[in-house]
Amino acid sequence: MAPTSLFRSEEMSLIQLYIPAEVAQPCIAELGELGKVQFRDLNPDVNAFQRSFVSEIRRLDEMERLCRFFQTQIEKAEIPIRPLTAAAYRSRARSAQEVDDLEEKLKEHESRISQMNSSYEQLLRRNLQMTELRHVLGESGVFFDQAESRQDTIRNSMDEGDASTPLLQTDVEEQRAQYDDMNRLNLGYVTGVIARSRMQTFERVLWRSLRGNLYMNSAEIDEPVVDPDSDELVEKNVFAIFAHGREIINKIRKISQSLGATLYSVDDSADKRREAYLDVSSRIEDLNNVLSNNSQMRRTELLKIAENLTSWTTVVRKEKAIYHTRNLFNYDANRKCLIAEGWCAKNDIPIIQHALKNATESSGTNLPSILTELHTKKTPPTYHRVNKFTEGFQNVIDAYGIARYREVNPGLFTIVSFPFLFAIMFGDIGHGFLMFLTALYLVLNEKKLANINDEIFSMFFSGRYMVLMMGLFSIYTGAIYNDMFSLSLNLFKNGFDLPEKYNSTDTVEAIPNGHVYPFGLDPSWHGSDNFLLFTNSYKMKQAIIIGVIHMIFGICLQVYNHIHFKKRIFVWLEFLPQILFMSSIFGYLVFCIMYKWSVDWWALDDQGHHIHNPPPNLLNMLIYMFLSPGKVAAEDQLYPGQGPIQAVLLVIALVCVPWMWFAKPYYLKAQHNKHQYHTIADDENVAYENEQNGHAGSSAIANVDEEEEEEFEFSEVMIHQTIHTIEFCLNCISNTASYLRLWALSLAHAQLSSVLWDMTMKQTFYFSGPIAAIGMVIAFAMWFSLTLFILLGMEGLSAFLHTLRLHWVEFDGKFYMADGYKFEPFTFSTVLDKVVN
Repeated sequence: MAPTSLFRSEEMSLIQLYIPAEVAQPCIAELGELGKVQFRDLNPDVNAFQRSFVSEIRRLDEMERLCRFFQTQIEKAEIPIRPLTAAAYRSRARSAQEVDDLEEKLKEHESRISQMNSSYEQLLRRNLQMTELRHVLGESGVFFDQAESRQDTIRNSMDEGDASTPLLQTDVEEQRAQYDDMNRLNLGYVTGVIARSRMQTFERVLWRSLRGNLYMNSAEIDEPVVDPDSDELVEKNVFAIFAHGREIINKIRKISQSLGATLYSVDDSADKRREAYLDVSSRIEDLNNVLSNNSQMRRTELLKIAENLTSWTTVVRKEKAIYHTRNLFNYDANRKCLIAEGWCAKNDIPIIQHALKNATESSGTNLPSILTELHTKKTPPTYHRVNKFTEGFQNVIDAYGIARYREVNPGLFTIVSFPFLFAIMFGDIGHGFLMFLTALYLVLNEKKLANINDEIFSMFFSGRYMVLMMGLFSIYTGAIYNDMFSLSLNLFKNGFDLPEKYNSTDTVEAIPNGHVYPFGLDPSWHGSDNFLLFTNSYKMKQAIIIGVIHMIFGICLQVYNHIHFKKRIFVWLEFLPQILFMSSIFGYLVFCIMYKWSVDWWALDDQGHHIHNPPPNLLNMLIYMFLSPGKVAAEDQLYPGQGPIQAVLLVIALVCVPWMWFAKPYYLKAQHNKHQYHTIADDENVAYENEQNGHAGSSAIANVDEEEEEEFEFSEVMIHQTIHTIEFCLNCISNTASYLRLWALSLAHAQLSSVLWDMTMKQTFYFSGPIAAIGMVIAFAMWFSLTLFILLGMEGLSAFLHTLRLHWVEFDGKFYMADGYKFEPFTFSTVLDKVVN
C-alpha cells in the first residue's frame, strides 16, 4: 500500500464494478455512506429524461416536496423538529416496499394537513366576518341615532346650499352640516369595515366624489383582527355612510369595495339589530370553539410528523441520490447486473471491497459484487487526503487551481510559508496574541460552532487553524521586531549606553557598549530619531532575501515533477537555465546583502584609518552590473574581484535565455519525429499483446478507451515557449519587487500601531488625578476598539490578501500547473448537510 502524503495527491485507480441487480440498492447505499468512489457516466449520450430511473426520481422529488411542505408548516407552528440521530444518518438502504409505504404515509399526512388547513382557513374567514359584523352592529346604533337627530339640520342646509358650495371645509362640524338631505322616506346607508391605514384616503375620495352630499361616521375596532391571506394582524375601523338617492348609494358601495372595504347589511330597526348582535355573538363563540379544536388537532398531527420528519427526509434524499447514481451505470441483461466505473484512491480499494461484501451479506444473498481494476491512460482526478488542520491551507491552493494528478502539492509548504509571510507583515506580539486567542476559542469550541449557518462566519471558521498559525507566527516575528502594541520589551541587557549627563532637549547619541541583544531588535532603537531609517533598510533587505529564497525553492520543486513524470531531460532543458538565470542575478543580490551585513565597514587599522571603503549602494551596483559589465569603481567595490565575477554571472544569465527559449521546443520536435518512425511497429506490438491477452483467459487488469493524443505543432510549441521565456525573465524582476510588499506592509502596520497609541493612551499620561483615571478608561476603550477594527480587522485582511497573492503568483507560478480536476466522490454527506443543520 502506497504511503499517504500531502506532498502529492493520492494515487488513483479506475475500477469497474459488477453489481447484481438484486443487491444494487444496498451496495450503492454502502458506497454512498463510505464516500470513496467517484462514478463515471457510462451513458453520456443519453438524455437526462430518457434514463432508466427517471420515473423513480420524479416520484422521490414529489416525496421530497411533501417533506419540505411539512417542514414549512411545522416552522410556522413553531414546533421543534427532532434532530437527526447518528443511527438515522447511517441508516440502511430501504427496500421498494418500504419506500412505497413511506410514500403512502407522506400522502396521508399531506392530505390530512391540507384538509385541516383548508377548513381552518374557511373557519378563520368566517370568524373574521362574524367579528367584523358584530362590531358593525354594535357601533351602528350610535350612528343611526346621530343621523336621525340631525335630519332637520341637514334638510335646512340642503335648501340653502348652491353650486358654489366648497368641496372641503376646515371645520368638521360645518362640513357635516352641509351634507345631502336625507328625508325619512328615502334614507340610504352603507355600513362596513375598512383597514385603518386606508381610512383617510377613503374619506377624502368620498368627499371629493360626492361633493360632500353624505353623512359619515366611523369608530375604531379596539382589537386587531387576523388577515387570513397574510396571517398578519390588521387594525380596522367600522364606518357608516348615510346619503340620499339610490345612485349615490351605489356609487358609495363601488368606492368602498375598490378600496378594500368589507360591506355588511344592517337593519335600520334597533330591535332587529339587537337580535342580530346576540345571534352573531353566539355564533362567534361556536366558531372559536371549532377553531380551537381544529388548531389542536392540526398541532397534534404536526407533532407526530416532527418526530420523524428528519429521518423521512434523510431516507428520501438518500434514495434519490442512489437512483441518480444508478442512472450513470450500464445494465447487462444477460448477466442481470449493473456495470459501473469510477475513480478511487488505490489505498481505499480494500475498504471498498469490504463495504461491498458487507452490503451483500446484509441483503441475505449469495451473489457477490465484483471489483476489477482497469488499466487506462485517462487522467485521474486529484485527491488530497486532508484533515481539519490541513484543510484550510489546501483550500487556499485549490482556490487558485486544482493540482495536476500527482504533481507536487504547494499546500504542504503553505502550512509554514503562509503564516510566516503573513507574520512578516503583521509582526506584533500583542496583535498576534489577540489573533491567536480568537482562533483558539474557535478551535476549542469547534463542535458547538460547526452548526452555525452564517456564510461569512463559516468561511472564517473553516480557516481557524490557519488563523491560529498566523497568530503564533505573528507573536514570533513581533518578538524579532521587539514590538508589542508599538512598545518595546526590555528583557535583556541593551547593546547601547546613553551618556550620564545630558539635557532632555538635546539630541543624544547612544554609544555601543559591546553587548549584543540576544534575540530580536535592540529596544534602544525604539524612540530614536533614526529608528525608521534603520528598520526601513533592514526590512527592505529582509523582504528581498525571503522573496528570492521562496522563488528559488519554487523553481527547485520543478525537479520533483520532472522526475516523477519521467521527463528527466526537462531538468536540463527547463529547470537548469531557470535556476541559473535566477541565481546569477537575484541570488547574487542576496549574497551581496548578506556579505554587506557581515562586514564592519567602519573598522579602523592600527594607524586609525578605515580598512574598507564606504558601504556601496546595492541598487546602484545591480544597475551598473548591466550598464558597465565587468567594471566596478574602486569606491563602490563590495569585495575584491567583484567586476570579473559579475561579468561571468551576466554571461551565464544571457546564455540561459536562448537555452530556455530553443532547447525544449527542438527536443520535443526531435522526439515527435522519432515517435513517427516507430508508430507502425508499436501498433503491431500492441495488437499482438492484445491478441495474446485475449487467449490467456480472464485478467485482473482490463483496458478501457484511451484519450486521444494531441497533434504536435512545432509552431505552437515555439510560440508557447517564447511567451514562457519572456514571462519568466520579466517575472524574475517583477516578482522580486513584489516581495517588497513584505517590507511596506510591515512598516505601515508598525506606524499605524504607533500612531494609534500616541493619539489615545499616550495622551492620558500627561494628566493626573481623577481626570487621568477617567481619560485613561475612555482612551483605553477607544484604543482597544480601534486596534480590533483597524489593526486586526482591516490590516489583518490586507496582510492576508497580500500573502495570498505572493503564494498564488510568485511561488505557485514557478512550478504549479494547476490544470487538474478535483476528486468528487459519491457521498451522502453532501445531500444531507442541510438536513443535519
